Amino acid sequence: MMLRALLLSFLPLAALAGTPPGPECVVLLHGLAREDTSFLLMQETLTLEGYAVVNSDYDSTVAPIEELASTALPEALAACPADAYRVHFVTHSMGGILLRQYVSHHQVPRLGRTVMLAPPNQGSELVDELGELAPFEWLNGPAGGQLSTDGLPARLGPVWRNVGIIAGSRSLNPVYSVILPGADDGKVSVASTKVEGMTAHLTLPVSHTFLMNNPVVIGQVLSFLRTGRFEPGLGLLDVIETLTD
Repeated sequence: MMLRALLLSFLPLAALAGTPPGPECVVLLHGLAREDTSFLLMQETLTLEGYAVVNSDYDSTVAPIEELASTALPEALAACPADAYRVHFVTHSMGGILLRQYVSHHQVPRLGRTVMLAPPNQGSELVDELGELAPFEWLNGPAGGQLSTDGLPARLGPVWRNVGIIAGSRSLNPVYSVILPGADDGKVSVASTKVEGMTAHLTLPVSHTFLMNNPVVIGQVLSFLRTGRFEPGLGLLDVIETLTD
């Protein structure tokens, strides 16, 4: 009798433990001189997969990275559901640097997994060569000038747990690729995307500008958000099958 009573006393706790958690929120952070529309396909896919998605539309060319991070991130986090079980991030290009800047100074409650797409984690040689030209500053603003190889990204230190990085290795800009060392996506070298502390790194034959819209990239993002790892052999047919299940 005593054993039966003891087991019954734990039933409410067991029921609570079996209760599905709240939604998982995914914050999307676009890159330099881009808009939230660049992430619409990713946003739609993640929403269909059951995530609560916040697609940040910060103005990337009006302020330095520190200021952009201090405004864009709190707004995006506040837009996640209050009962969100975890908060994930998917970033493109400079969006990853904004996130690194913010996390280096703030704790993100319920921080889940992060996928950075083509982040200039070690800065960009393009900024080294072109950053002082008037057209570059006009197009990219003060944040663009901070992305040199000896600029802000290189001073941010290691990343946190559960960060996966996808780099592109297909360039649509042969002029820029002459400046960039080694394999590159037309804007960022593969080597520059790597950073101390990352959990996983994957290189795919995609270009910088359209990387976030590539179906295989989207499939790899879903894989990392779900499992904390990429699937190196994932192909287009695998992605289509997964998304139509």
